Amino acid sequence: MISHSPYLTTAEVADYLRLKERKVYDLVKQGQIPCTKVTGKLLFPRQSIDLWLMNHLEGDQQSRRPVPWVLAGSQDPLLEWTLRESDAGLAMLCQGSGDGVQRLLTGDAMLAGVHVIDLDTGRYNDSQLLGLSGMRDLVMVRWAVRRQGLMVTPGNPKGIESLRDLARDELVVAHRQSGAGAERLLRYLLAKSGLDHEKLNLAEHPALSEDDLALAVRHGEADVGLGVEAAARRQGLDFVPVHQECFDLAMRRRSYFEPPVQRLLAFAREARFAERAAALGGYDVGGLGTVTYNA
Repeated sequence: MISHSPYLTTAEVADYLRLKERKVYDLVKQGQIPCTKVTGKLLFPRQSIDLWLMNHLEGDQQSRRPVPWVLAGSQDPLLEWTLRESDAGLAMLCQGSGDGVQRLLTGDAMLAGVHVIDLDTGRYNDSQLLGLSGMRDLVMVRWAVRRQGLMVTPGNPKGIESLRDLARDELVVAHRQSGAGAERLLRYLLAKSGLDHEKLNLAEHPALSEDDLALAVRHGEADVGLGVEAAARRQGLDFVPVHQECFDLAMRRRSYFEPPVQRLLAFAREARFAERAAALGGYDVGGLGTVTYNA
């Protein structure tokens, strides 16, 4: 009988796949099946095995051009650090969630970081809302739950305490580009607070990343902006928390098994990753690696 644990033993995965254990060992030796080794014992993540099975369906094996090893979509400080430290081999091209989705659709990116909220329901990263519902091999994996809030200059001299303060005429509000998940979130939160986005005193130019937005506040180009706590902290800004959001990695099913993605996720299971997440601040990584959508 197969257990309900998220990890299967060699015997259990052999039974699950209707293979002999010797064949499972051969697949492991060849690097063909996802597994991990704990104290010398092989364990097989159940979700990864299900993805592996679906990736080998006959309909998924048609000829395709190689996908470049590129991470597009929204910027995330913890993800950025992990890419460097894990030596995953992924290049970064982070210009917002919307741009990442388009690059994923056109085959110009292997991964897209997304945090797009449904303005009606408040749910995150719905495949239809993202425009990815037609991708029959779409997989989304949870990266983190992040704390979003108001970035303000050290000491908070303008006394900014809530979103309602953004309506003050004297405040210049830093903002993200159209299509960015943070810009959509700002509109959602303003609507919930009964505020009109069009009446804000917005900075002249949009910020193209979390760090750019934080720097705009740091350098006095704006008084406040909505962004993640980690970006505020590393630019020495004060932070007023207002919202928890889901940040996911979208990809094609076959990309999940590519070396860059596996190296990235493997590194995220190490102790130093959790230590870095805590040091950056504003992250809940308890669900990291969970498959949130599998077409």
